[in-house]
Amino acid sequence: MILLSALILGLFVGLGWARWKNQPYQAPPLKSMWLVLVAFLPQLVVAYLPVSRYLLPDWLAATSLSASLIVFVAFVWLNRRLPGMPILMVGLGLNLVVILVNRGWMPISPFTASHLVDGNALQSVSVGSRFGQKDILLLPQDMHFEILSDRFLLPDWFPYKVAFSLGDIFIALGIFWLLAKPASRTEGQRS
Repeated sequence: MILLSALILGLFVGLGWARWKNQPYQAPPLKSMWLVLVAFLPQLVVAYLPVSRYLLPDWLAATSLSASLIVFVAFVWLNRRLPGMPILMVGLGLNLVVILVNRGWMPISPFTASHLVDGNALQSVSVGSRFGQKDILLLPQDMHFEILSDRFLLPDWFPYKVAFSLGDIFIALGIFWLLAKPASRTEGQRS
């Protein structure tokens, strides 16, 4: 949700900026877009197809999610000269580190998780097991790099409940900047 919001807001600001400057909006000249599809497919299968949760063992799902992030890092590296990409790289790096050291899952504490689901649903999830789509429920003292976990929440008045990490914040800022202030054609083509 946060990343989608950053994408929409960045595009909206970029289109507004172009209109204000009386110029056509130019999408960023991204290289190797096929890597985005390759990186997204494992996440689609693991996190968004309900049946795969029961068909894939957790170790394979965790490995797939880590590999997905590594492919995203490669895509961002290839496009590192574009505005926003260095910020995006920091966010992906932070998420990759915390996921790799926590068995391939993004850690979330029971306290944070309790704000996302009702108490009965949370009681059915034991500490150390998968929670939600890409998280693992861990006590803060059992997490590695707890500060990088899914620990931030949207305000209570917001209708959508989600937890996000410091890395997600950097990723959202990078996406926003990439679309709000796109590079010129020549800037994106330099290596």
